[in-house]
Amino acid sequence: MSVLVTGGAGYIGAHMLLALQDAGEKAVALDDFSSGARWLAPEDIPLIEADVGDQENLAQIINDYGIEDVIHFAGSILVPESIRHPLDYYSNNTGNTLKLLRACVSAGVKRFIFSSTAAVYGKPERVPISEQAPVRSITPYGASMAMSERILEDVAAAHDLSFVTLRYFNVAGADPSCRAGEIGKPTHLIKAAAQIALGYRKEKLQIYGGDYQTPDGSAIRDYVHVSDLAQAHLEALERLRTGGGSITLNCGYGRGYSVYEVVEAFRRVTGEAMDYDVAPRRAGDPAQLIADNAAIRTVLDWRPRYDDIDFIVETAIAWERFLETRKEKV
Repeated sequence: MSVLVTGGAGYIGAHMLLALQDAGEKAVALDDFSSGARWLAPEDIPLIEADVGDQENLAQIINDYGIEDVIHFAGSILVPESIRHPLDYYSNNTGNTLKLLRACVSAGVKRFIFSSTAAVYGKPERVPISEQAPVRSITPYGASMAMSERILEDVAAAHDLSFVTLRYFNVAGADPSCRAGEIGKPTHLIKAAAQIALGYRKEKLQIYGGDYQTPDGSAIRDYVHVSDLAQAHLEALERLRTGGGSITLNCGYGRGYSVYEVVEAFRRVTGEAMDYDVAPRRAGDPAQLIADNAAIRTVLDWRPRYDDIDFIVETAIAWERFLETRKEKV
């Protein structure tokens, strides 16, 4: 019995493979390398270059490796890009999830864990946000994931398939032992700030929006360490294997930090102040996204180890230093 991890050479997928490996699980990874890198995945885990939308190939992989569990990370995740290229997001996120589910049902896969997002909530009426909050996506990214969630629910109701959907808040940081982390051009605050703090990028940090209705005017986010996120997936897998029913859960720490508070965390960690410019708000960015995480703590008995913004920043900086030593491979 093996666990199939789609997007296994990407940021979160690579951490999932490490968590499975550390837990003694057999895993197989699939990735098309559009944003991931082969070297991110553990060397002793099979890594297959394939498109998650290729149903025939998926069926063969599931059969060859005896796949009974699937953890699905492969997808596109950038809000501004989704606004510019909505068709790509609906095709890659919703269309390919549909194809993957069709292959899973045909092959008799029993358990499915879906990587979703707090972006399905749009601009929430209340924070912290509970799982019962209305799903009112305001971007193609959020809408594509909400559609995938609905498809998964309907498929599970009609077939012998159970699922856990995890709605992530802001994933950040890197493996504390620098075995994996985020690569490529920075698209999120903490990676960009880490590169600037280390002098690897010469421009000032851009803070998008200083006039939100928040205490200091900048957007507030619930930052969750990527290793804690991977652990939540292990707990979700254990729930399904022991007969727990299908469920959708938020995955966040239940506390938020403003952009200015993250900048201050970098000052504490590095001992240096960071220059920044305040730019206009970006389309699709709510003022606050903070998880109500009571359900995941209760249902999965999830106990995060790295709920500390300074530690998240420390691991992000350590990872950027590591990347600098192997630029030719990034």
